Amino acid sequence: MKCPYCQQNDSSVIDSRELQGGESIRRRRRCNACGQRFTTYERIELASFMVVKKSGQREEYNQQKLRARLRLAFTKRPISEAQIDAMIARIERELLALGQAEIPSSKIGDVVMRELQELDQIAYIRFASVYRNFADLEDLRQAVDQLSHGRAAARRNGGDGGEDEGGGAAPQGGAG
Repeated sequence: MKCPYCQQNDSSVIDSRELQGGESIRRRRRCNACGQRFTTYERIELASFMVVKKSGQREEYNQQKLRARLRLAFTKRPISEAQIDAMIARIERELLALGQAEIPSSKIGDVVMRELQELDQIAYIRFASVYRNFADLEDLRQAVDQLSHGRAAARRNGGDGGEDEGGGAAPQGGAG
């Protein structure tokens, strides 16, 4: 592994830790040339797919783009990087299970919205405000009401409140 400090290819692994239930490995390394320490991550590279945006434009799926959007939604929320990593892994597994080479951004947005709804209501509303392109306060109020009613219905039915019954929280627009 090339040292990011001196660019030499001679480094030693000094510690390895499994992350995300074995889905990735974090390795601490020491450069044998300059002695600097650095961290690398190893994970399985899943088959890729193309994202079809609302405009019809196509671009390769980019996990970092999804991660950045989720981090923004989770700003100042009690959500750890490990929870974000696990959420991304679930989203990617579901999308890859579709077996499609091209996936509409609206489908990706739907999956993300469902995951956010289950994990953090505030992050859900933050993401929804961009994803659904809220025009005014009334749009926001409707999204909060749908989220609240979905949670209440699920509690009445003995559920955990994670999903809105009857599709009341289904996104209206695309994510691209």
